[in-house]
Amino acid sequence: MNATGDARVAGTPRPPVTGHLVVMGVAGSGKTTTAGMLAARLGLDVAEADEFHPQANIDKMSAGTPLTDADRAPWLASIRDWLTGETDAGRSAVITCSALKRSYRDVLRGAHGRVRFVHLDGSPELLADRMAHRSGHFMPTALLPSQLATLEPLEGDEDGLTVDVAAAPEAIIDSVLAWLTARA
Repeated sequence: MNATGDARVAGTPRPPVTGHLVVMGVAGSGKTTTAGMLAARLGLDVAEADEFHPQANIDKMSAGTPLTDADRAPWLASIRDWLTGETDAGRSAVITCSALKRSYRDVLRGAHGRVRFVHLDGSPELLADRMAHRSGHFMPTALLPSQLATLEPLEGDEDGLTVDVAAAPEAIIDSVLAWLTARA
């Protein structure tokens, strides 16, 4: 959970952001990179949702066991509470979240601030390749199928954008910034 302050590039136009951006996707989709770049460009706080997992969840994933809805409930409540705290403090933030069902997104929308979702999506082959090349992460590549099964596409009534992770990181950021500008 880092405050980025005014780390954005001087002179770079930035759309006004009220509320929070949740960058979601499976492990290896580029959530951390995307969230960090967005936070820096927008001058927002950024957090990794993985940091909110109870140790039991980390142990379970490290053992290659998919999390259940019951496992995720306290994790989602902690993220929602963090977002609510940011809202209550008058701040907007960017946070990463792994695979998110619609029902999980509904929990995060209960954070009282406007919550917008950036869904990083790509082919299962690309995502598996990215997961296989990560180091030092507790989630093994074997959990990719369970993550893909959990990640549900954004629906028409949700405030969100789906982005293909095959694009270059800067192109992803540009598309998100253009979307935010159009929605301002």
